[in-house]
Amino acid sequence: MKKLNCVLLIDDNPGDNRLHKILIEEMKIANQIQSVENGADALAYIKDSSKTLPDLIFLDINMPEMNGWDFLAEYKKLDRVKKANIVLIVLSGISDPDAINKAPEISQISNFELKPLTKRVLNDILRNYF
Repeated sequence: MKKLNCVLLIDDNPGDNRLHKILIEEMKIANQIQSVENGADALAYIKDSSKTLPDLIFLDINMPEMNGWDFLAEYKKLDRVKKANIVLIVLSGISDPDAINKAPEISQISNFELKPLTKRVLNDILRNYF
């Protein structure tokens, strides 16, 4: 399988970002792994033309400053070219039925998974979307 150019982790928990980064590195599936701690920083990263656009985004929902739902509202407004080939997975620690039910209603979300990311889940994502 061809490596992904970039994976973007959007999560305010540094421990989760570190754990997910280690897993992605161990699986050798991405050339680059970036992490940010809120939706505002993620939008700035995506809009920055000097940055490598992610092929895959893992988005947490509960974050300070700009949570996952607010990020998605702004992400929808981005130029189609910026988000054309991005697979966006909500990766959340919450098992709130409202959040799980809301995710399929948002077309930008490819899938909803519960933390932590596992090899099985990552392999399923790669097989289904790449």
